[in-house]
Amino acid sequence: MNANAELLNFIYQNSEMGVNTISQLMDIVKDEDFKKHLESQYNEYKEIHTAARALLNENGYDEKGISALERIRTYLMINMQTLTDKSPSHVAEMLIIGSNMGIIDAIKNIRKYEQEAEPNIIKLMKRLLRFEENNIKQLKKFL
Repeated sequence: MNANAELLNFIYQNSEMGVNTISQLMDIVKDEDFKKHLESQYNEYKEIHTAARALLNENGYDEKGISALERIRTYLMINMQTLTDKSPSHVAEMLIIGSNMGIIDAIKNIRKYEQEAEPNIIKLMKRLLRFEENNIKQLKKFL
């Protein structure tokens, strides 16, 4: 697989995880201000996911989404972690941890592929990186 396909699939999977996670959390969270914030995050993840899918399709690459096992594992983990504490503070902490992992992976992938991948794909990866960094800033007020 080439650099463009690998990077696009990373973006595709990362944003898919964001869409799935936020969607599940919106059903759990009761606080209206926090729910609005989650909707905003969901919309941006959805836009990035759609852009990654479009670039994959334009370039003739296969979309490699998250495996069914990974989706189930994440779903169960979220349910377990919110079983006793559904507070905005706890959920924000969970999301900050996830965004930190996304930032680390994004930086590694940018460095790995910046010489090989097309500029528009690097630009989308950097958009995802900035979005994850901003998520952390925004989520701090809910801690």
